[in-house]
Amino acid sequence: MRKTMLLLVLCVPVCVCAQKFDGLALTPPMGWNTWNTFAANIKEDLVKETVEAMLVNGMQEAGYTYIVIDDAWEAKERDAQGNLVPDPNKFPSGMKALGDLLHERGFKFGIHNCAGTKTCSGYPGGRGHEFQDARSYASWGVDYLKYDWCEHGTANAEETYKTMRDALYTARRPVVFSLCEWGDNKPWLWGQKIGHLWRTTGDITACFDCVKDHGTYKDWGVLQILDKQEGLRKYAGPGHWNDPDMLEVGNGMAVNEDRAHFSMWCMLAAPLMAGNDVRKMTKETLAILTNKEAIAVDQDPLGVQGFQYSAKDKMEVWFKPLSDGAWAMCVLNRTPRVQKFRFDWKGEAVADSFSKREARFDTTAYTVRDLWQKKDLGKTDIIFSGDVAAQDAILLRLSPAK
Repeated sequence: MRKTMLLLVLCVPVCVCAQKFDGLALTPPMGWNTWNTFAANIKEDLVKETVEAMLVNGMQEAGYTYIVIDDAWEAKERDAQGNLVPDPNKFPSGMKALGDLLHERGFKFGIHNCAGTKTCSGYPGGRGHEFQDARSYASWGVDYLKYDWCEHGTANAEETYKTMRDALYTARRPVVFSLCEWGDNKPWLWGQKIGHLWRTTGDITACFDCVKDHGTYKDWGVLQILDKQEGLRKYAGPGHWNDPDMLEVGNGMAVNEDRAHFSMWCMLAAPLMAGNDVRKMTKETLAILTNKEAIAVDQDPLGVQGFQYSAKDKMEVWFKPLSDGAWAMCVLNRTPRVQKFRFDWKGEAVADSFSKREARFDTTAYTVRDLWQKKDLGKTDIIFSGDVAAQDAILLRLSPAK
């Protein structure tokens, strides 16, 4: 009897404590990830140079906090004890030293692995080693784990990611857990109790409007990924975000397309993970990535994802409720031609049943600020009209007039 009682006492805390870390990612995570530009061609010096560039160019000040080392940082085999080890040629100082450096410079340390037996690049995956790996991550000072879904076999996604969640929690170091499961198993239905963000689609590519078919998988353009977010906003909020994948700003699209891409990710309350070479980017790219007024739309503490209000002739109007009674409004021109736009505020009533917010322009006046031009445009008592450039967006903030 005593042995049975003791067994129950020992087991109960494990069941109660197995959970994700609360109080993290209360706004969508922001940072930089190695994959979109460098893929497997990563090394310690690249990360250090990136960190120094972000300190100087204003990205850290703008909120880009997490430095995430994506796939291919590992040696091809685990060590004799089964531990993950970094590739000694790529990361000769080791991951603990890299984590310490990032923390000293005011950043947070993110790392990648996979829920399968191998990562997408063929390095050791985490399956069967979850608790061991979590202890390694904790000892290195990891703050963010991107957990991919390659080589998963017949594994159940929810249970597999739950195991890694429990391992991270048991290791006792708070870690933002990013479920990179590509939306295959509708993680928005079960991810809130497991992770802090979950991918809703396959990988993004640096194209505004295209699909790249690789046979066994596809990469998606900005508009294609945007369209796949339909119906998902009710699952997002502080501590649990839909993730439409990393930013392709600065990776080869035109400036107008980059601006539209960034605008829509802000409207979606998406994680803002830069994926370009921040050591050498144009002033236009930097201006987009560090536009604090646009970022404030994404990072608004209310934590409500935006929604499409209207669509006509491939011209879309989106609204996003913000704190303090404000709204963000985005006009997206999906076409490769300039389009005229007209919005008679007093004839429009914006109602959002999800956030229980209403914008009654017929009874409440709002000041209108253009976040890309960084200038005030008057109030909503005047009809808004003008041209929207090809494959571009106008991003506005509407604040209750005093």
